[in-house]
Amino acid sequence: MKKLIPITAYIVVIIILIVIVVIRNIKISKKIKKYIEDLETEKNLILSAPILNELSKAESLAKDEKTKSKYDNWQNRFDNIRNKDIPEVTDMLLQADSYVESKDYKSLKPHLAHIELKIYRLREKTNTLLDEIKEITLSEEKNRERIVKLKSDYRLIKSDYEKDMDSYGNVGEAIELQFESIEKRFQEFEVAMEKKDYDEINYIVKGIDEMVEHIRYVIKEVPAILIMCNELIPNKIKDISDIYETMTKQKYQLDYLNVQYNISETNKKISDILDRIKVLNLEDVVFELKTIINYFDSLYNDFEGEKLARTKFEDNMKSFKFKLTRTEKIIKSLLEEVESMENNYDLSNNDVNRLKVINKEVDSISVSFSDLNDCSKNHSFPYSKLSKELDYLIIKLSKIDDSLDYDVQTIGSMKEDEARAREQLDSIKDLIKKARNRVRLYNIPVIPDNYYVELKDASDAIQEINKELNKKPINIETLNIRVDTARDLAFKVFNTTNDIIKNVMMAEETIVYGNRYRSVKEQVNAGLNRAEQLFYEGSYRKSLEVAMDAIDYVEPGIHNKILNAFKNEGS
Repeated sequence: MKKLIPITAYIVVIIILIVIVVIRNIKISKKIKKYIEDLETEKNLILSAPILNELSKAESLAKDEKTKSKYDNWQNRFDNIRNKDIPEVTDMLLQADSYVESKDYKSLKPHLAHIELKIYRLREKTNTLLDEIKEITLSEEKNRERIVKLKSDYRLIKSDYEKDMDSYGNVGEAIELQFESIEKRFQEFEVAMEKKDYDEINYIVKGIDEMVEHIRYVIKEVPAILIMCNELIPNKIKDISDIYETMTKQKYQLDYLNVQYNISETNKKISDILDRIKVLNLEDVVFELKTIINYFDSLYNDFEGEKLARTKFEDNMKSFKFKLTRTEKIIKSLLEEVESMENNYDLSNNDVNRLKVINKEVDSISVSFSDLNDCSKNHSFPYSKLSKELDYLIIKLSKIDDSLDYDVQTIGSMKEDEARAREQLDSIKDLIKKARNRVRLYNIPVIPDNYYVELKDASDAIQEINKELNKKPINIETLNIRVDTARDLAFKVFNTTNDIIKNVMMAEETIVYGNRYRSVKEQVNAGLNRAEQLFYEGSYRKSLEVAMDAIDYVEPGIHNKILNAFKNEGS
C-alpha cells in the first residue's frame, strides 16, 4: 500500500502537466487564430474602401482622351489589386490556418509577418490610387471653392489700391496691367471648367493663387518703398553729406567710412530698385532698402563717435603729457640717485637693470606719444583710432608708474634705514652708557662675570654696526640685522644691570634688617653670616635667599614681606 502512494502521486503530477500543456496550447492556438482573423478583416477592409464609387465618378467625368487614359489606368490598377493581390493574401491566410492545424509554429511565425507586410503594402497602394482618383472627382468642387476665395481676396486688394492710387505713382500703370492679367486668368478658369480639362484647371488655379499673392504684396509694400526711395533715403543722403562736409572742414579724418563712394553706390541701387518696381519685381527690395537705411543710421553713430573720440583724445593728451613728463622726471631722478647710491649701497643688479629697462620703455612711450601728436596735427588718422592708441599708452604708463612706486620706496627706504641705523646706534650706545653709570653709582662690591660677557657682546655688536656703516657700499639688509642684534644685546645688558642692582639692594637691606635678630637665635646669626659671605662673593641673589631663610626662623612669612616691600618701592 505504501508503494502505491508515490506512484499515484507521480501519475497525478504527469496528468496535471499534460493538462497545463494542453490548456497552454489551446490558448496559443486561440490567440493565433484571433490574429489570423484580424488579418482577414484588414484584407477585407481594403476592398471596402470607396474606390468603386470614386471610379464611377471619374468615369462620368472622363470626357477627353487625357482623362479617359487616366481612368483606364486607375481601373487596371484596381482590377490588379482585386483579382491578383487580394486572392494572393487569401491564399496566404489559408496557408496560415494550415500551419495552425498542424501546429507548425516555427513556419507560422515568419509566414504571418510576411502576410502583415503584404497587407500593409496593399493598403498603401489602395490609398495612393484613391488619392489620385479624388484629385479628379473632387477637382471641380475644390477648385471652384478656391476660385471663389481668390476672387474675394482679389476684390479686397483692388479696393485697397483704388482708395489710395496716388501713393503708387508711376507704378500704378503696371499694377493695373497686373489686375487685367488676373481677371483674364479668372476667365480662362471658367473656359477650362466647361471643357472639364482638370489638368489645365489645376494649373490655372495655381497661377491665379500666385498672382493674387504677388499683387497683395505689391499693394502692401509699394507705397512704403516709394517713400523710402524718393524721400527718406534721399533726405538721409543729404543730411549725411552735409555732416560729412562740415566735419571734414573741421579736420576730422573720415576716409575710412567711404561715405562718398557709398552714397554713389546707394544712388545707383535706388535707381535700380525703382526700375524693378516699375515691372513689379519686389524680390529682396524691402531687405535692400532696410539695409541702406541701417547703413546711413550707423553713419550718424560713427560721426558722433568721432566727435566724442576727439574730445576724449584732446583731454587725455593734455593729462597724459603731464603724467609722462612727471614719470620721465622720476625715472631720471631715480637713475641719478642710483648712480650715486651704487657707491654707498649694495644695490642688486636686478634693481639697477629694472630701472634701465623701465627707462627704455618710457623713452619708447615718449616716442609713440610724439608720433601720436604728429598724427593728430596732420589729421592723418581718425580720432577713434588715435584715441584707442592713446588708451594703450595710458595703460602702459600706468603700469610703469605702479612699478616706479616700488623703486622709489625701495631707494627711499635704503636712506631711511641708514639714517635710522645711525639714530639707533646712538640710542644703543646711550643705553650701554646708562647701564655702566648705574653700576658705578651703586658701588657694587663684586660684578658677576656674566655681566662683563654680555657687555662685551653688546660692544662687539656696536662695532659691527660701525663696520657696516663704514663699508662702501652698505648692505642695508645686513645693516638692519646688525642693528637689531645690537639693540637686543644692549637691552639685555641694561636689564641685567637692573637685576644686579635690585638684588644687591634687596640682599643688603635684608641683612641689615635681620641684624636685629642675631642675638635672639643662633640659626639667624649663622644664616646672616653665610648671607654676608655670599654677598661679598658677588652671589647677590643667593645671599638674599639665605638671609630671608634665616630671618624666617623668627619672623615667618618674611619672604613675601620683603618681596612686596621692594615691589611697592619699585612701583
